[in-house]
Amino acid sequence: MRTFRCITHQGDSGLGRKDESLAERFSFSIRATDGAARTGTIAMRRGEIRTPAFMPVGTAATVKAMKPADVRAAGADIILGNTYHLMLRPGAERVAKLGGLHRFMGWDRPILTDSGGYQVMSLSELTKVSEEGVAFASHLDGSRYMLSPERSMEIQTLLGSDIVMAFDQLVKTTDTADAQQAAMERSTRWARRSRVAFDALGNEGALFGIQQGGLDEGWRRASADALIDIGFDGYAVGGLAVGEGQEAMFGCLDFAPGQLPADRPRYLMGVGKPDDIVGAVERGIDMFDCVLPTRSGRTGQAFTWSGPINIRNAKFAEDAAPIDADCACPVCATWSRAYLHHLVRSGEILGAMLMTEHNISFYQQLMAGLRDAIAESRLTAWADQFRARYRGGR
Repeated sequence: MRTFRCITHQGDSGLGRKDESLAERFSFSIRATDGAARTGTIAMRRGEIRTPAFMPVGTAATVKAMKPADVRAAGADIILGNTYHLMLRPGAERVAKLGGLHRFMGWDRPILTDSGGYQVMSLSELTKVSEEGVAFASHLDGSRYMLSPERSMEIQTLLGSDIVMAFDQLVKTTDTADAQQAAMERSTRWARRSRVAFDALGNEGALFGIQQGGLDEGWRRASADALIDIGFDGYAVGGLAVGEGQEAMFGCLDFAPGQLPADRPRYLMGVGKPDDIVGAVERGIDMFDCVLPTRSGRTGQAFTWSGPINIRNAKFAEDAAPIDADCACPVCATWSRAYLHHLVRSGEILGAMLMTEHNISFYQQLMAGLRDAIAESRLTAWADQFRARYRGGR
């Protein structure tokens, strides 16, 4: 096993802390590799995170339709919260007053918080981007806010986040080349300000930088080099899963992870579908998040080893089989497709709860399968078998 003590290094910029105690708060160990794929452990004060890892999304201090204990029982080591939503409601200062996000929501393991940049761009119709930050109108009541790198760091510190994301500017891969390059360069400047603000606040967590640059290999390289110079505890590949399609995303992932340090965790933001995750792990990604398993659970879609199914379909009305006979979750061990069909079609709250629990459990079983396959040097065969079954259906 190779253990990397992820002490933020100091580049030419003079930024970054040399505090040796960081090794006690954040370290990354690679247990095994198989091609570009890695399996290992991120060690933090609140517990270990097995990688590759999928983080259920708890945007507003809750993984929707699930209790924290059930999220943990499903196999999740870490969840994701969101700066944008929590700053608007109930407010970061209020969460801090109540003891921090972990105590507030009853989750005692690591939490990663998204910086809020994506939500500002996607949810607010009235935004103005400047070098200072992003001025925007709340999607809740229209009230005006300014979210800057400094304020994002402050909010995430108030929340008590274990892994803090640098503030970045997201643009779509379909935007003009000039817009994509400008956003990448601004994100680099904002990353530097995020690093300074994070350190000044005395934050006891870890800080991840976010690589941008669209689908362009040169821009991605420039972004990665600048972030490495600043110095971060982990690195995210940002700006993907925004409509470019799987082929284009994988094309970018053929080079982007390799531009980032091998001794730090690599996080692909907002991904994704099970076959997206498998392909990204093959290309060297260690961490994922996506709303898909919870959102799909609330709308009647279940993920199975043979592909997704819509439990609302009439063909399941008298189906006594579990959602997936090869799933080890409590839902599949207890209830039938017919019962879940009835609950979902009736609009019963329990239907959303059970469907979500199954989906979160399925995703965690997927990650466990990937970790085992990498550790046993059989990832290619495992991934090929998974894809053949998942895309082939029953």
